[in-house]
Amino acid sequence: MIAVLAFFVRVFSVIRYESVIHEFDPWFNFRTTRFLTEKGVYEFWNWYDSESWHPLGRVIGGTIFPGIMFTSSMIKWALDFLAFPLDIRNVCVFLAPVFAGFTSLSTYYLTKECTNRIESGLLAALFIAIVPSYISRSVAGSYDNEGVAIWALVNTFYLWIKAVNTGSILWSVLCTLQYFYMVAAWGGYSFIINLIPIFVLGTMFINKFNMRIYVAYSVFYTLGSLMAMLITFVNFAVIKSSEHLASHCVFFIMNAFVIIEYVKKNLQAEQFKALTRLAMSVSIAIFIFAFIFLTLSGATRFSGRAMTLLDPTYAKKYVPIIASVSEHQPTSWSSYFFDLGYLIIFLPIGFYYCLVHKVTLGKLFLGMYGVLATYFSCVMIRLMLVLAPIACIIAAIAISEILRKASKSVRVYLTQGFEDSPASMMGEIDAPKKKSVEQASSSVETSSKKGKKEAAAQKQEVRKQKSKSRIPFDAAIVILLFIIGTLQGYIYHSTQLASEAYSSPSIILSGRKNDGTRYIIDDYREAYYWIKQNTPKDAKIMSWWDYGYQITGMSNRTVLVDNNTWNNTHIATVGRAMASNEEEAYKIARSLDANYVLVIFGGMSHYSGDDISKFLWMVRIAAGVFPQVKEKNFYNRGHYRVDNMMSPTMSESLMYRLAYYRFGEIRTRGDKPSGFDTVRECEIGLKKYDLKYFREAYTSDRWIVRIFEVLPLPNRSTKIYTRFQKSSPPALKGFSSQKVMAALPKI
Repeated sequence: MIAVLAFFVRVFSVIRYESVIHEFDPWFNFRTTRFLTEKGVYEFWNWYDSESWHPLGRVIGGTIFPGIMFTSSMIKWALDFLAFPLDIRNVCVFLAPVFAGFTSLSTYYLTKECTNRIESGLLAALFIAIVPSYISRSVAGSYDNEGVAIWALVNTFYLWIKAVNTGSILWSVLCTLQYFYMVAAWGGYSFIINLIPIFVLGTMFINKFNMRIYVAYSVFYTLGSLMAMLITFVNFAVIKSSEHLASHCVFFIMNAFVIIEYVKKNLQAEQFKALTRLAMSVSIAIFIFAFIFLTLSGATRFSGRAMTLLDPTYAKKYVPIIASVSEHQPTSWSSYFFDLGYLIIFLPIGFYYCLVHKVTLGKLFLGMYGVLATYFSCVMIRLMLVLAPIACIIAAIAISEILRKASKSVRVYLTQGFEDSPASMMGEIDAPKKKSVEQASSSVETSSKKGKKEAAAQKQEVRKQKSKSRIPFDAAIVILLFIIGTLQGYIYHSTQLASEAYSSPSIILSGRKNDGTRYIIDDYREAYYWIKQNTPKDAKIMSWWDYGYQITGMSNRTVLVDNNTWNNTHIATVGRAMASNEEEAYKIARSLDANYVLVIFGGMSHYSGDDISKFLWMVRIAAGVFPQVKEKNFYNRGHYRVDNMMSPTMSESLMYRLAYYRFGEIRTRGDKPSGFDTVRECEIGLKKYDLKYFREAYTSDRWIVRIFEVLPLPNRSTKIYTRFQKSSPPALKGFSSQKVMAALPKI
């Protein structure tokens, strides 16, 4: 039932709008999946995509994580084989909700394996089914890698704990196969390949390491590293990348630890100390040499995203293209409550039961997972998705323990009746005192033969012992009511967000009129359809990289940059064009062979996510490559403005000229002058101007999408021929233009 709930709570977008792909990256995934389904595996691996990153292009097979594409294609092929035809678009739309149900099942088994309590597993499954953070990435239409990767993440951890608890090679191999799918599906696999080695290292420090862990990690490391190298996009990064360094180091440390333990048992104390000193000296020397060599040679290094996780200020200083993405920003406190709801209240209690109270290997793993995920979620909003599963599990453990104690107190009170209310108003017994209570109870039975008075006295003593360790009945009732109210609020909060906040496709906008009725804004799809119907098939579209995947996916037109962001220089060139004046921007557009320029403008329709809002990031990215672009030139007295106080550089930029072209003639509000920007809440400073090198080709109904044609160069051959006719000798007068142009190089 929980798995079914996880599916249906994610289909609000289809009910309210239609079966459509959302956001930006999902459009690339959908396009590649359709290609794989129609062309086959070999064509897919060798696909050179000339419609992206013009004129560079992109080799698709070697630059993607293909897990989600192969999953959808295999489902499509299986349905076709069973004579149940289903369009590949609908397979992609509903894939994430289906896997959300699988995630609920895997979360149940992981929690049950770690705690050995069914009720904790059921609560964790319920929480993960409707947690807003996970819903945001798994609604119907959100065809992104995370839709299947979170299930792979949780299931990998479940199989790992199973392998650790049993020491079975079979479970270790299954864990490795699941890890291989995770590597194929999402770049977040690096979290797994770092968390598991940290767990193994931690068990050595707290003296909980055993041979079952040795067997599990040996199989996981060796087989997992080899299988990860089968993914083309990963390949030798398994060996060279610093993100895999922890797995290598822990593997050698673990084997050294086992060898040392074996030698320690078979050598005398003095011999062992001498051998230890020698081994430590050699190990330190090797480590220092390897560290210096790898650092100076550049054979291994941290990626920009990895450095951002270690130093949250790194991206803003050195890699602005990473910092420009909204989901890469640091997480605010409000985001935790928004994406986790009331679960955050119970996390400290859950950490106590995982790391302090009756610690097992499973609980220790959950605690370490929670600590690391909490840190990474603070650094980047996107990584709230990694925190969501463990937050659900830890909160479920806390709530199940509280409910068990409180409900036991109520049950004892109702069983004993009101006559023993002083003793029965207390709750459950602590585990260490159970044995003494049972002994006292048995002594009561034997002493009953000696006399009723002695038996009554001992019975009263038993009740006193119970009363010292139970939750008071009144407190238990309050706790139960509080948890019931909290869970009710959590379910309402999650369902409301699933319905309103996370089920609106970014390509289809909506709003409400004064009477409450809803209206649809479909400017994106209208504009992309116009491009498809009214531009040449070989047309090149210049836009900011956010919209590249959607343009190629819906319009089938070539773009200069897209959401892959692999070439920072190419993106910076587009940013420089947007930040330059019209004449300079025209030269850049011609050099890039662009035929049209697309900009997003929200000043007419209250759409705050437009290109004017993103413009400073374009400037910063361009400035990182082209020093002549200065961010300070776009400020006036330290403020970024578009009114009459804006800087001259801003008013001359191509972005301003295209976004606000003819906007000065429009009245957006009855009580405001023409040219009033509803997003920036100001009247624009420059209203009347003409474009010299660009021509307005299309503006959507609510002005959200604006497309401008790059005008062709003037016909120079006519001017050359005219000048030649005026200055040529009389003998050449009257020659045709073709003959004159042919003779021109010789002359």
